[in-house]
Amino acid sequence: MKLLVTIIRWITGLLFIFSGMVKAMDPRGLGYKMQEFFEAWANAGFMKEIMYSLNDYALQFSIFMITLEVAVGLALILGWNKKLALWILLLLMSFFTFLTAYVVYSGKIRACGCFGDCIPLTPYQTFTKDIILIVFALFLIWKQKYIQPLANFALNSVLLILGILICLYVQTYALKHLPVTDCLPFKKGNNILELRKMPANAIADSFDYSFVYEKDGQQKDFSVSALPDSTWTFVDRKQVLVKAGSNNIPLINDFSFTNSAGENVTEQILSTEGKYYLFFMKEVPSNYDEWIGDLKDFLKTHSADKVYLVTAQSGISNKFILRKGLSFTDVLTADGTAIKTAARANPTMFTMEGPVIKDKKSWADLDDVK
Repeated sequence: MKLLVTIIRWITGLLFIFSGMVKAMDPRGLGYKMQEFFEAWANAGFMKEIMYSLNDYALQFSIFMITLEVAVGLALILGWNKKLALWILLLLMSFFTFLTAYVVYSGKIRACGCFGDCIPLTPYQTFTKDIILIVFALFLIWKQKYIQPLANFALNSVLLILGILICLYVQTYALKHLPVTDCLPFKKGNNILELRKMPANAIADSFDYSFVYEKDGQQKDFSVSALPDSTWTFVDRKQVLVKAGSNNIPLINDFSFTNSAGENVTEQILSTEGKYYLFFMKEVPSNYDEWIGDLKDFLKTHSADKVYLVTAQSGISNKFILRKGLSFTDVLTADGTAIKTAARANPTMFTMEGPVIKDKKSWADLDDVK
């Protein structure tokens, strides 16, 4: 029994540490996923005002949950304060299981982000994993007498604090300098135009249609092969999903540029020959004093190059660019969600050659942009 407890304890602890550290490489990613849940619950009418207000604290919640996950995994392996660690483990697994069950049965969220973007799992895979882990947690609480500390309390405490500090450092670094490991479609070397295309092995969704007609105040549905005569009046057409397709969403979706004249210039910009730059700034951040000097120096030394500002904030040229004396080739607008996926730090500079991302740097590393 002691051997079985030890095996389950190590599997659960290592899985928690691994899961937390994978998400620690991109804490904003988990924050965005939390916002998806808040918005879904708000739209469903569940504590609407509170859910919308929680959106503003999604990043803080993300950092806390990631750090707690790593801390619980370390405490479990070290045998540090096992009663506290085991009950927090059970509470976390109950919460995670609730979230994954919501993803599976509501269909309103595509994935729960258990392992971030680096290891995508289907909702059913994640739900199955959580059920297994909650059984492990209950088993470890039942047999906790077999859990012995790896070292004395003082040493275990030092190791636990060290692990937490490493986790916080990784998150802090990622927030300032972009994710340590980029698992998103906009990573260096990717061709944006190619990834905007439908996958070669895509299977489209299959739909059926019915037509609603009215006669003598009564409405009735008709199939396309059995439409009524001219005495009926057409009211509506219904589309019904018969069979869901697969692999039919491009890796880069809803990503397009609109120029200052209101024209869609996505293909034109991404087909530019030679080197050019995309400066993604979703909105004007409060810390612009930290990097505005580096940006001005960059624009001065690259005055002969094409440098585009990509933003989701309308009117940004009048409110910020002109006031700060910045000079871009053009100001492009894009969907805010697409910008959050492309640029995890606000702002971020992409070095482009045609549709290929050659390099990307956050605001903290603008002086390193080549």
